[in-house]
Amino acid sequence: MTEMKYTQAINTALADAMRADETVIVFGEDIAAAGGSFKATRGLLDAFGQARVRDTPISEASIVAMAVGASMTGLKPVVEIMFMDFITLAMDALVNQAAKAHFMFGGRASVPMVLRTPHGGGLNAGPQHSQCLEAWLAHVPGLKVVCPSNPNDAYGLLRAAIDDPNPVVFIEHKGMYGLKGEVDTSVPVNLGQAKIVRPGKDVTIVTYGATVHTSLKAAQKLASTGIDVEVLDLRTLQPWDAYAVFESVSRTHRLVIVHEAVVAFGIGAEIAARVADEAFDELDAPILRVGAPFMPVPFARSLESHYMVSVDRICDAIQKSVA
Repeated sequence: MTEMKYTQAINTALADAMRADETVIVFGEDIAAAGGSFKATRGLLDAFGQARVRDTPISEASIVAMAVGASMTGLKPVVEIMFMDFITLAMDALVNQAAKAHFMFGGRASVPMVLRTPHGGGLNAGPQHSQCLEAWLAHVPGLKVVCPSNPNDAYGLLRAAIDDPNPVVFIEHKGMYGLKGEVDTSVPVNLGQAKIVRPGKDVTIVTYGATVHTSLKAAQKLASTGIDVEVLDLRTLQPWDAYAVFESVSRTHRLVIVHEAVVAFGIGAEIAARVADEAFDELDAPILRVGAPFMPVPFARSLESHYMVSVDRICDAIQKSVA
């Protein structure tokens, strides 16, 4: 195992995939010589050349449309959208073409493309550069959606996403790019498989991405009060690991769902509905959700700190659940 930053894990996964398969190509805005806005593609141009690592014009619609076409003609493109907010400009190619091609061609065509993009707040980047829009994409049949919370999963899930024959949206929280962790490149990580990152017996937290770490801090804080919290990292949002969630709830009998995205109509709403529908008898308390309020992300640091999910807000929800 090797210690890496989150960005290094992404970079290593891309390089390893490109060495293993010459059909893997990378393109996007400023990803070649500049190495990307967050330096996740640094060095790839020198290693693999302009034929496989290309800068594109500032046109997200064109970037994703090119990826769809390339993937249907034998290549495996990994494209970067600089901020998740800009995915709005590429929704036709992603939602109407990439997600539906396999179905519309009767299974005779596949779209093995990966769209990498950072989401999330906490950096005072304002309402147009801080959104968490994963629920939009998880709602679309034909798309897979991944959101790793640590460098090891970033490496393993990106390799799995590149190998997948279907389009995968790979979401990276920009606030975690400097996060360090041990990475084992020899152990595969499967799409659609959640992981218990902290076992517990009193209440289950289901979360993903950056809020995994906030949830772990809340669990640690509550441990001193005698509340034993289990934290489950979804890792993949579509398809999400319903079995792992149900199994955890069957042990703790309480569920709190945490994500940075707005609470309304979010990933947490889907999980809550499924648990209420299929595991209701296991619950000893109402399902609670912790997320952002229904408003744009504030720019001001003082306001954004209240907007973001905090340890105290998670602790309040847990204490309410076990009361």
